Amino acid sequence: MNKYILILAAAALSGLPATAQTSQKLTAGKASEYGLIYTLPATALDIYFEAEVSEEHPGEFHNYARRHLGINDAVTADSRQATLKSVTIVPRGIPNPDKRYMAQFKAGTTPFMLLSADNLPLSVNTEDVVAIDSPEIPEASAATPTALESPAAAQAVTAEMARSSSTSKRAELAAQRIFELRETRSDILSGQADNPPADGQAMQLVLDNLSAQEAALTAMFAGTNSSRTDVDHITIVPDSTGMSETIVARLSAVEGILPADNLAGAPITVSVKILEQGVMPVMENGATKTFPKGGVAYNIPGRALVTVNYAGRKIAEKEIALAQAGVVFGLDPKLFTDKKEPAKALFDPTTGALVELGPAN
Repeated sequence: MNKYILILAAAALSGLPATAQTSQKLTAGKASEYGLIYTLPATALDIYFEAEVSEEHPGEFHNYARRHLGINDAVTADSRQATLKSVTIVPRGIPNPDKRYMAQFKAGTTPFMLLSADNLPLSVNTEDVVAIDSPEIPEASAATPTALESPAAAQAVTAEMARSSSTSKRAELAAQRIFELRETRSDILSGQADNPPADGQAMQLVLDNLSAQEAALTAMFAGTNSSRTDVDHITIVPDSTGMSETIVARLSAVEGILPADNLAGAPITVSVKILEQGVMPVMENGATKTFPKGGVAYNIPGRALVTVNYAGRKIAEKEIALAQAGVVFGLDPKLFTDKKEPAKALFDPTTGALVELGPAN
């Protein structure tokens, strides 16, 4: 069985990962014996599930919808439905506790490293960092208020409707009020109103209020429909062999995204297939290069294919660079302390890979 770490996060996340890097600058010096300590990353996978949850509720007068308003498809019972809208896969670098290194520089020199807040290497001898191109992360959103939850809903109920104890009578009065509102709006638009609004802005306010009242009264017959968006995420850290198809969450047609151990939903699975292992660099004669003494360590990552499946079909797939499927090599520390032309290096914080090596100036 493959080893991996799985964390299920709460719904309606405020969002992660942050694309901006919080960094710290460490300079080699006498106090540190010209050594700088850092941690290479493992590649974690943040997988975001965006679900839309829709709810329908019948109106008070749904039994009279066809009789008074000719509505044939009024909501007659409470219902709730959840559907999976999108899946987003985002690689992210996290500290690998088994990959701590110290770069040892020449005494009397002052090279520096830029490290992330998690002590991951970002660069050497430059304050530039590699820009992470992350996909857009879905955001949770609450359901918008229905017509019956608007301020105009209370205005739409007449005193006679409020006094009546008969549902049938209230439905009849509500329907009459709907036709009165339509007639009033028609008179305003045609200029036949007895007391027309003073200007265009006032007219629009009146028309909007009339429409809101009509919508509220109509909802009492037709019912209401509202939807919200929930966002849940899991974090997976595969090992060097990847991960076989594993249940990481479930989807309920009523409740939406659920934890993997909640059998009320159908399983959502994730697999990570290693496509290519990282290999050590070789010399011209084919011999493997050796790690330089006191070298600046970096990852040579492998590649993997991440696949998300639900109900027997693939719903998301992404090819990524995976630090765990790679090897560690190093740059000669002398490159960064050369008096004539010191070098700079930039690293990918997601994988620890060397992205750029060149003159610091």
